[in-house]
Amino acid sequence: MNICFLMYPWEEIDAENDTSLAMIHECVKRNHGVAICSPANLTIRNSVTNAFCTVIGRMDKVPSSLKSFYKQAKLREEMLPLAGFDVIFMRANPPLDPIMLNFLDSVKDDVFIMNSLQGMREANNKLYTAAFGDSHSNIIPATHVSKNKDYLLRQIKESEADKMILKPLNGFGGSGVILIEKSAMSNIKSLLDFYVTNSDGTSNYVILQEYIKGADQGDIRILLLNGEPIGAMKRVPGSDDHRSNVSAGGSVAKHQLTKEEKALCKQIGPKLVNDGLYFVGIDVIGGKLVEVNVMSPGGVTYMNKVYKTKLQCKVIDFVESRVVDKLNAFQRRSRLRDEVENA
Repeated sequence: MNICFLMYPWEEIDAENDTSLAMIHECVKRNHGVAICSPANLTIRNSVTNAFCTVIGRMDKVPSSLKSFYKQAKLREEMLPLAGFDVIFMRANPPLDPIMLNFLDSVKDDVFIMNSLQGMREANNKLYTAAFGDSHSNIIPATHVSKNKDYLLRQIKESEADKMILKPLNGFGGSGVILIEKSAMSNIKSLLDFYVTNSDGTSNYVILQEYIKGADQGDIRILLLNGEPIGAMKRVPGSDDHRSNVSAGGSVAKHQLTKEEKALCKQIGPKLVNDGLYFVGIDVIGGKLVEVNVMSPGGVTYMNKVYKTKLQCKVIDFVESRVVDKLNAFQRRSRLRDEVENA
């Protein structure tokens, strides 16, 4: 099997904690062909979609640790046609590049893409969580999304809570997430000016969200594979930061899913699978869904350390099964066509 990881450059990988590297390592251990490329390296040659890839050489003996594997990997650069891969594993960081998806549209029928292009188009930003909330559901916190600063100010003033969360619509890894308090209203207008208005006169959408009681104690990151939870961890904020993201200085601890969290996963799992979102990270606080991460969900290496497990094995098992299913379906169609042709 040949797998292309569409992600950030090799030199930007965190050799000890990177989820993408854990997946790559597992694929190399299984003797699969592995290449990586970044969205900027997609190209078209003679009407065929290609990529300038970093190809990872096969190893006679693959180091057991990620750090050693990263150091010892032999790399070469080569232009390769994307339709020649069995799998394209999406691991690019947000925000989603629509041009990247346009390139991939040309190979989506030939290659199993994880996650699906249409699913990512729908779910790449924080608006996707709204799809799980309605008048009969209370699994998402009260949320407002707007570019209208007057409207946002009014929502803050009318809120019964003293605190709210403000964050950019296209942020990731905790970037730009701030806690606002009514006691500091004099500063909030300038914050909205900064978040909403760009220097060129354009504007950005921002999210204003209910502050969930207990958020100061951290959140729960749950990884779902094919709609089912395969791992979870509690992310605890650092002493001088309200954000619990590990990239923002948070720490991790073991977490046993509650009955409420299991019910949440069961409720949203079918939609994720239906949208082709097979490998997803969700963030939960107080039993409420805060974010759905579909482009490059992380946490595998941290969960592995905490639970002494190897979640990447489950993910690659699933990928292999989907490739086999796709191949079997193709062979069946070919056999049936031959029967009709020879009748």
